[in-house]
Amino acid sequence: MIQRRPFVIAVSLSALLVSGRAPAQRGGSPDMTPVNDLPNPYQTITGWAKLPEGRTWGSTSAVEIDRDGVSIWVAERCQQNSCTGSNLPAILKFDANGNLVKSFGAGILNFPHGIHVDRDGNVWVTDGQDNRPRGRRGEPPPPVADPSAIYGHQVFKFSPDGQLLMTLGTKGGARDTAFFWQPNDVLVAPDGSIFVAEGHSSAPGSVARILKFDRTGKLLKTFGSFGSGPGQLDQPHALAMDSRGRLFVGDRSNNRIVIMDQEGTILDTWYQFSRPSGIYIDAQDRIYVADSESGSVGNGRSRTWKRGIRIGSARDGSVTAFIPDPAQSPPSTSSAEGVAADRNGVIYGAEVGERALKRYVRNER
Repeated sequence: MIQRRPFVIAVSLSALLVSGRAPAQRGGSPDMTPVNDLPNPYQTITGWAKLPEGRTWGSTSAVEIDRDGVSIWVAERCQQNSCTGSNLPAILKFDANGNLVKSFGAGILNFPHGIHVDRDGNVWVTDGQDNRPRGRRGEPPPPVADPSAIYGHQVFKFSPDGQLLMTLGTKGGARDTAFFWQPNDVLVAPDGSIFVAEGHSSAPGSVARILKFDRTGKLLKTFGSFGSGPGQLDQPHALAMDSRGRLFVGDRSNNRIVIMDQEGTILDTWYQFSRPSGIYIDAQDRIYVADSESGSVGNGRSRTWKRGIRIGSARDGSVTAFIPDPAQSPPSTSSAEGVAADRNGVIYGAEVGERALKRYVRNER
């Protein structure tokens, strides 16, 4: 178990950017020994969710638990890795037996990436790309014939029945003082504050920040900038919140979880969960972290870690179990990218590479 030291001084993000001082770390260090050899007490179940006849899974990184504690929401990419041009509903709800009970969202999303269910049961989804035509590798994209037809890079709030209740962000995307560009994940705090993690590229100068809105969608503040130093982020890919109201940011390309308060004050930095693509924290403060890239993506540190799902405690940072990626020669993205756990401790992994939704049930003792 990782020993927790008393936390004495919380350093604000703005102070970090000025002073360059790192926050106290209770979650290992960048060069810590990989956490690869923990027990796996889970049985993997494939094919649990029943899609309509003739429909297959597309890539998905978005999985969430319904307010009832056992039903599952998924936003998948329309049998491909994009919903652009598709008339399929991208947002699907399955009951506890894997039966499809609801679907909606056709023609609204290009690249569903993150999903969140708030306390009222509303479903929030981020659209991480636009529908602009892509050029061939190494060539500029072709011109846009009709700029008014461009959409994407937004965050949508739906009622449980699929009614669009709110849209955040500029249609087609925006940068700098506007928003969003490649929104990755969304989370609604108990007081209704909305947090969005933005920036999916690791190229120098990329967007990498957290935006905070009030419950009406008014922007309150932003924090974070692109980089690997204290107070910086590189692909803030996932958001979660514990029972104390701390915001957990999956700083994927920096191979760490950054823990903040809701004003952007950095409280801790954890490295023991490796390269976080997805984070979920349940009502008992168990933390589930999906690592879909270690072993083939990133720097030397991430290549020594194994990909899979690490389970532990959001209270003390301990890691107690590990569900490894079964692929022997994994591609760049494999195993779960999104992760969630129902009230019974059943884990769900949403997979981009394999285009699947897997279910993990704890073995009987």
